[in-house]
Amino acid sequence: MGFVPIRNRLEKLESFSLYGYAHVANNLYQGWTQYAIGGSQSPRINSESNFFSAPNSEHKEVTWKQNKNGQKFLYSVGDLFKNGTSFSRTVTGRARPNYSPEQAFQVQPASKVRSLTNSAGVLQCSKRSRC
Repeated sequence: MGFVPIRNRLEKLESFSLYGYAHVANNLYQGWTQYAIGGSQSPRINSESNFFSAPNSEHKEVTWKQNKNGQKFLYSVGDLFKNGTSFSRTVTGRARPNYSPEQAFQVQPASKVRSLTNSAGVLQCSKRSRC
């Protein structure tokens, strides 16, 4: 998941992984009410160069984990945290991507996320206009 502006008042499930691997990169997270990234069933989540600005509430933690029997692998590499945001990483280093070199993409620094996501969002298309 990349280049997505996730803005005010989303409850949860903004980025959530069950079982597998997720590479969450270059996203703008603002104003979540419970958490911004979550996982269960032994996920491997690589948060890379995202911009997190915590809401003005008690919910400052980025991550949510529900995993009583398995392991949790939450990586944060190059993320930018503002307004008291915290990220409970469970391991250090990088998560190994679960895709081929042809599927790889260049991740931009977190400082560029605002400009990268500035015009991102739902396309305004109709039968009479091109998208």
